[in-house]
Amino acid sequence: MLLKLILMGSGWVGFTDTRHGMVAITFFAFFMQVLVDASSWWSLALNPLLIPEVYIIGAQPLCSQLDGLSKGQKKLCQLYQDHMQYIGEGAKTGIRECQYQFRHRRWNCSTVDNSSVFGHVMQIGSRETAFTYAISAAAVMNVVSRACREGELSSCGCSRAARPKDLPRDWMWGGCGDDVNYGYRFSKEFVDAREREKSFAKGSMESARLMMNLHNNEAGRRTISDLAHVSCKCHGVSGSCSLKTCWIQLADFRKVGDALKEKYNSAATMKLNSRGKLVQLHSKFNPPTSHDLVYIDPSPDYCVENKTTGSLGTQGRLCNKTSEGMDGCALMCCGRGYDQYKAQLVERCHCKFHWCCYVKCKRCAHIVDQFVCK
Repeated sequence: MLLKLILMGSGWVGFTDTRHGMVAITFFAFFMQVLVDASSWWSLALNPLLIPEVYIIGAQPLCSQLDGLSKGQKKLCQLYQDHMQYIGEGAKTGIRECQYQFRHRRWNCSTVDNSSVFGHVMQIGSRETAFTYAISAAAVMNVVSRACREGELSSCGCSRAARPKDLPRDWMWGGCGDDVNYGYRFSKEFVDAREREKSFAKGSMESARLMMNLHNNEAGRRTISDLAHVSCKCHGVSGSCSLKTCWIQLADFRKVGDALKEKYNSAATMKLNSRGKLVQLHSKFNPPTSHDLVYIDPSPDYCVENKTTGSLGTQGRLCNKTSEGMDGCALMCCGRGYDQYKAQLVERCHCKFHWCCYVKCKRCAHIVDQFVCK
């Protein structure tokens, strides 16, 4: 069987074969709200309404047409309609980063072809679910903070953060930085709204899941804040740097994804105590902080398809024959073995720079070996 692959400029790979098992990575997706709802604000990632031209100050039809918003989120939509485009961008950013971080794992943020998007897998309070909540809340904070700096939002602007105490006296503070504080507050208000509107019996598993979601949302936002740093620019004749202007700047979102992936690896298993509070299951470990990820349920078996848990399985997934890691055929295929195919890889080649000022490339195709899980 010959598969055709196209190597995109961003490094993503798309398949022309769309069998269920071969959808290893999707470019855009949106998540499902657990417990009772079939959709959520994450669906804004693909909503065609999220373009600036549709916003009319004081108008409500836009917010009523957006699926997945809770009652509180619709109220915020009506008050901050110019923010909704950036919430959608935040959802896209979080989804892309999730798919990048898990591209070589058995669970890879893949989607299913129905209205639930991720299927039942998101109904389980696993560490994978913990990561999706954290990365999404962080992404909204990231995008909104930068939109403030760029003057795209009417209710915020450049950062008003206080001058760091350790900044040298002759360096100027006040360049237009990312408004981290506003991004944090808005993300907390909007993203957490759905959870805070719910009411469950104290000590119930539903209340435990609610607390887990809120904790991981906060962990995602705190990771953004932790990685924000002071950035400076030199001024002076011939680059003498006789004067510096400094401001607060968010880290590249890939660093946020990397940091949250590390927290995923060390996430704490939680349980409800007699007072209805989440506590660490294993008391011999240090309790998690507000910067750590937590989960309450073990992960399902992602090796095989299971409609009850929502696992898609790994049948048909690409694997690396020479790798001993999670992307290797031994682990990815869960011991079932793999098939070998010839595939046509198409990529840019023979690129030449033309004065002035563009690069022209040809498209080259060559046959490569691909290994696919049985």
